[in-house]
Amino acid sequence: MSRPGADQAGVPDWLERALAITPEHRDVDVEGARIHYRVWGKPALPGLVLVHGGAAHSGWWDHIAPQLHTHRVVALDLSGHGDSDRRNSYDMQMWAREVVGVAAAEGLDRPVVLGHSMGGWVALTTGVEHAEAVSAVAVIDSPLDRQPPEEERLRDRRRPHRRYPTAEEAIAHFRTLPAQDVVLPYVREHIARGSLRQDDDGWTWKFDPNLWGQRPLLAQLLPQLRGPVALFRSEKGLVSPQMATEMAGLVAGRLPVVDLPDAGHHPMLDQPLALVTAVRTLLAVWPTDG
Repeated sequence: MSRPGADQAGVPDWLERALAITPEHRDVDVEGARIHYRVWGKPALPGLVLVHGGAAHSGWWDHIAPQLHTHRVVALDLSGHGDSDRRNSYDMQMWAREVVGVAAAEGLDRPVVLGHSMGGWVALTTGVEHAEAVSAVAVIDSPLDRQPPEEERLRDRRRPHRRYPTAEEAIAHFRTLPAQDVVLPYVREHIARGSLRQDDDGWTWKFDPNLWGQRPLLAQLLPQLRGPVALFRSEKGLVSPQMATEMAGLVAGRLPVVDLPDAGHHPMLDQPLALVTAVRTLLAVWPTDG
């Protein structure tokens, strides 16, 4: 017998409803690279830009973004990720300009920028270097005193992507960076499938394995912020309560810290509804005019 609120395959009703709201797929050129992005919601609504983590893509938000219905939501593929072009090298300043370029292409007036993990570095860099273009920034489980964890893993591995003969075999090998023990299987399936591309040699991952680099520490970025900023801390993630307190001490104003109970570093994979509730609450209390 299936669980209440789920179909025979174990997929919950809320996920089916969210994925049934399909985004528009668009592209914009940012400094010579085609940047792909997805859009949900009515154009007249306040803007929200979602920034994925390292080695991820905009599809990681497919089951989150449709539930943030108070906003016009844009999720981009940073260069070197997803369906966007690759570059010869990558830095946070360029990725921040891609965020601003996508927001401008959609006519978003000073949107909120929310980034996960490495995307948190991008969100904060956007808030520091393009303060006039955003109303507020928030990060999800981006640690204070280390390089982006996904990039650390890629730097240590330093090898090309493996090819798989079928998409199903590739999906079976899907792993998060960093690894996470608990991942909802129906969310994992959707995200893993969207992470793949096919070429003459088989199926492989979309992201550029050479996207890693040396990044500024969050300790350098946080004191430079002047607008509203918030932290979503995963209980089983990389930001301890002590680290969150230290991060708050670096912000000139106030840093609200929202704890996501029982969530790992990738809360959209194990506690997506808790993440949706937390983001909805923050958006409801934050001013939309900056």
